[in-house]
Amino acid sequence: MLKQTTLKGSFSLFGKGLHTGLSLTVTFNPAPENTGYRVQRIDIDGQPVIDCVAENVVDTQRGTVLGKGEARVSTVEHALSALYALGVDNCLMQVNGPEFPILDGSAMKYVEKIREVGVEEQNAPKDFYIIRHKIEVKDEQTGSQITILPDEQFSITAMCSFESKFINSQFATIDKPEDYATEIASARTFVFVRDIVPLLKANLIKGGDLDNAIVIYERQLEQQDMDRLTDYLGVPHMDANKIGYIQHKPLQWENECTRHKLLDIIGDMALIGKPIKGRIIATRPGHTINNKFARLMRKEIKKHEIQAPAYDPNEAPLMDVNRIRQLLPHRYPMQLVDKVIALGPTSIVGVKNVTSNEPFFQGHFPQEPVMPGVLQVEAMAQCGGLLVLNTLDEPERYSTYFMKIDGVKFRQKVVPGDTLLFRVELLAPVRHGVSSMQGYVFVGDKVVCEAQFTAQIVKNK
Repeated sequence: MLKQTTLKGSFSLFGKGLHTGLSLTVTFNPAPENTGYRVQRIDIDGQPVIDCVAENVVDTQRGTVLGKGEARVSTVEHALSALYALGVDNCLMQVNGPEFPILDGSAMKYVEKIREVGVEEQNAPKDFYIIRHKIEVKDEQTGSQITILPDEQFSITAMCSFESKFINSQFATIDKPEDYATEIASARTFVFVRDIVPLLKANLIKGGDLDNAIVIYERQLEQQDMDRLTDYLGVPHMDANKIGYIQHKPLQWENECTRHKLLDIIGDMALIGKPIKGRIIATRPGHTINNKFARLMRKEIKKHEIQAPAYDPNEAPLMDVNRIRQLLPHRYPMQLVDKVIALGPTSIVGVKNVTSNEPFFQGHFPQEPVMPGVLQVEAMAQCGGLLVLNTLDEPERYSTYFMKIDGVKFRQKVVPGDTLLFRVELLAPVRHGVSSMQGYVFVGDKVVCEAQFTAQIVKNK
């Protein structure tokens, strides 16, 4: 089981803000387990902290803007993209202004600093949300669309169509997060010349220059208009007849613009609040559609807050019925676990196929067979016993006994034909032969029963 991570130490980056032109400093700090990403405005009264979640996005016109009350922080997507792609789960970011510095327009400097200070493992498990079915959001007006499909890891394909004769359709793909640093992180933000004047009139991109953005000149201007633009950018006058890219550093890839869109998607997906296992296909992505999708995903996660384990009946079990009988003293009709399909230091996943031949159905109830709830709890406890006894020498010499059961909830009937998945986790290390556990029973994607229980492992006389 993968564990959550945070930074081993703090680091700071300095630079000007893309939109404000202010001189800014952002500091990245380690954070406790289950903190997620948070941004703190240290330059205003009360030093408010904003949780980096999709619901706190207040603007998406020229970047992702987080807000809480009067506090605002913009241009956070590049930093979040780097943290998410490099697997950092918990981080507190402190900034002394209303936006993060634009740096070189990419996420590369964040990647370099994260690698420099290092990442350390924490105790809490990394809580992936595993995509089990297609989820989609569309914007009919813009033609933007984001779809996520089941996949074994987090991957993205972005397809862009620009309203430009010079740069038309592109696509970019990242198949695994390990490729992020070499294939995506250094892709720079970009802007079309036709958009610069409106942005200036909107009091934005005061910090924009040819060192932090790719400028695309694809609609010819009058020479005098081009001269005024180059004066603003602080570069020598250019021939207005020469169409093309304008920047100090040449393109790294022909599809660098779409790679940057992919970088932005990752940053906006960080606002979901959990690492995802699934494949995103994004058509004409942008911060607005990205945020709509992130909000939809958060609603989906809340509906399935406790997610069922993945189960492939074709895979060989880690423990079959014979191994289970070596560890547990239970026999017919009280052996309630058929096999174990996942086993870690602190967790276990077991399976029981409920058939119409179960002896308890004779009296519970003959006309409407329902598996007794106490047997569901017993089955969870047997899984917990397997988890603990598997670590002992001569496990057949030990038995487990209930000491306490708390928080039992039954959410749905269990009937013949159901396949039960048990997920049991240790709440604390086993001490003096006493273990506390949290257990869930699933049928399909639904939790049908849950409980906390304490058991004692006793050596048989």
